[in-house]
Amino acid sequence: MSDLSEDGHWLGFDLGGTKMQASLFTSKFQLLTQRRKKTRGHEGPAAGIDRIKGMIEKCLEEAALPRDQLAGIGIGCPGPLDLNEGIIREAPNLGWKNVPLREILEKDFGCPVVLCNDVDAGVFGEFRFGSAIGARTVLGVFPGTGIGGGMVTEGKIFRGATTSCLEIGHFPTVPNGGICGCGRRGCLETVASRLAISAEVAKAAYRGQAPHIMRLAGTDLANIRSGTLAEAIEHGDTIVDRIVRDAARHLGVAMAGVVNLLAPDMIVLGGGLVEALPKIFIGEVQGALNDHTLPSLKGSFELRNAKLGDEATAMGAAAWCRQAGKHQNKKGTEVGSAV
Repeated sequence: MSDLSEDGHWLGFDLGGTKMQASLFTSKFQLLTQRRKKTRGHEGPAAGIDRIKGMIEKCLEEAALPRDQLAGIGIGCPGPLDLNEGIIREAPNLGWKNVPLREILEKDFGCPVVLCNDVDAGVFGEFRFGSAIGARTVLGVFPGTGIGGGMVTEGKIFRGATTSCLEIGHFPTVPNGGICGCGRRGCLETVASRLAISAEVAKAAYRGQAPHIMRLAGTDLANIRSGTLAEAIEHGDTIVDRIVRDAARHLGVAMAGVVNLLAPDMIVLGGGLVEALPKIFIGEVQGALNDHTLPSLKGSFELRNAKLGDEATAMGAAAWCRQAGKHQNKKGTEVGSAV
């Protein structure tokens, strides 16, 4: 197996619920080639792993790069992970359970493989290459179908002993509130995710309060996407504006709790909703942070939009592979600082 080093090439892989992306980088993290495909999680882990291998092989082929020049593979994965063993414990959107992805890929490609949570990878990407360069502690929050959170502090991904953390989407927010996808009531995702926003907008459209949404998407949640919400607001659906602002405010209140607990100096807000509606989200979140952050912490942090978009997870996973892998023993357990 090749050694982790400053030389060689690095591959970042974004294993999402709907799409997967492989990006091959030089030692200076300049993009050489990239592949995207639909995930097709219903096919099962064996077929999914074959697709991952095929995309990596295609990247190497397009770059005319021998396998022994691949220094490492970093993979950003959804769902509960065993970070030390490199196992996907469960990825509900993929239908995968207990998949030893690191072992499989290391055997096939002969280089180190490091798994990390996909949101953690995105936040690390913003820390290394995007909006949060130079920060000491970065909190990243990415509202989408759910709400992902992650943090990088002193150059390291903040994590638990074996798995990732910062599940801000499951902060208790509304006592005895709606049922969340996790099975509990009143989580932040029930009031601030795109799915929650779309559900409220669909009800408004059904009641005749959102005529543009009704014309464009009807009441089908699958059609009420982030861009649809932005277009409806632009065309005068004031109820949609109000629903989005309420959700963004809930998000900001929860983020203020994290600020009070962990005192980041940089907060990065990203994801499709924020990209489509940046002024609303930044404005409402900043307002909630101002109202709910401890007086001693006001002015100690900066709120920024994410810069890297869809590239963040693959870039961050590749960079984290190089950084974290140098400080892991053979079982993948961290043994030293990654600064």
